[in-house]
Amino acid sequence: MKTKLIILMALLFSAGILFQECSTVEITGRKQLNLIPESEMISMSLTQYGDFLKEHKLSDNKAETAMVQRVGKNIAAAVEEYFRDKGMSDRLKDYHWEFNLVESPEVNAWCMPGGKVVVYTGLLPVAQNDTGLAVVLGHEISHAIAHHGNERMSQQLVAQLGGMALSEALHKKPQETQQLWMMAYGVGAQYGVLLPYSRLQESEADHLGLIFMAMAGYDPHAALQFWERMAAMGGAKPPEILSTHPSDQTRIENIQKLIPEVMKKYYHPHS
Repeated sequence: MKTKLIILMALLFSAGILFQECSTVEITGRKQLNLIPESEMISMSLTQYGDFLKEHKLSDNKAETAMVQRVGKNIAAAVEEYFRDKGMSDRLKDYHWEFNLVESPEVNAWCMPGGKVVVYTGLLPVAQNDTGLAVVLGHEISHAIAHHGNERMSQQLVAQLGGMALSEALHKKPQETQQLWMMAYGVGAQYGVLLPYSRLQESEADHLGLIFMAMAGYDPHAALQFWERMAAMGGAKPPEILSTHPSDQTRIENIQKLIPEVMKKYYHPHS
């Protein structure tokens, strides 16, 4: 009974602040709950990113590191162009892009607010090349610039910490808050490309990511092959209705539908 009361209070609280703390996701126009000032998100990302790099070994493979940085910079340039064309460059004013390749067998990559990106070496065999990597980086950067991490952190602060402000949560419950952060951005998740976000957020990131990779000169058709390779990795997967992400087949079908639209942005293909 006590648990149900806590959940009900959290839902009422979130409903009360929903209209005051909403932002809009680019492209879809979906309203999202973002309780945390972006300046706080970026400040925390700098700390967490720095700590992560201290605790993990950077790859000493110069060619693979160069690929990550090359593709990352191309996608970042496309993101900046996209927001500049829409007169929304201010949304990226605190972004200082950084791309690192970390030694790990995990099939994972993520982007924190402010443009702090990590790719795990275990992802590269699935990505295969620059274009496959562009699929992933476009997708992960889209989560960040669409404020999906803020949305997820906000939801968790309401549900688990009673709507506590991030700064207060860091002070009073630092361990729990750090765990929420790591979960929100998929840091350490074996399949972080898939797990951290809701199905709706994943679809938004797919859509934005396809646009960014096309604008950066990478053929969006490669997204179909990439997710087919992810699907072929196998492993037990929950039914889609119980999952926090689209099934592989649904994702591939959705991407197929988006390709005619995003190909209009595909002007300067890389050789």
